[in-house]
Amino acid sequence: MASSAETHVLQVARHERSAPLGQKYSTFIVVAVTLMLVALVYVGSHIRMTQMEYRIAETISLKEKLVEEQKKLKLEHAMLKSPQRIEVIARKQLQMVYPDKEQVIVLKPTGK
Repeated sequence: MASSAETHVLQVARHERSAPLGQKYSTFIVVAVTLMLVALVYVGSHIRMTQMEYRIAETISLKEKLVEEQKKLKLEHAMLKSPQRIEVIARKQLQMVYPDKEQVIVLKPTGK
């Protein structure tokens, strides 16, 4: 019976040594999966942040282009409405002239 008891003790000892090893592997797997999830969240947020930075840069660039175009359009508008330009067009293209004194009729305000 001694050999049977010794065999049983050896089996129990092996079982005790193998159980903590299995727990170590499961703990390691849980820690590894947790670290991978944290890394994925970090990388994902970093990618989103980079994409947002590119969008912001594109928007700022577009804004600067539009502001520049607005300045050009304001300058063009000022040149087009200039009285000197309108007078040149009236004289040359429309062949208009200032009226003589006889052609001017002055209206008096009615007393309403």
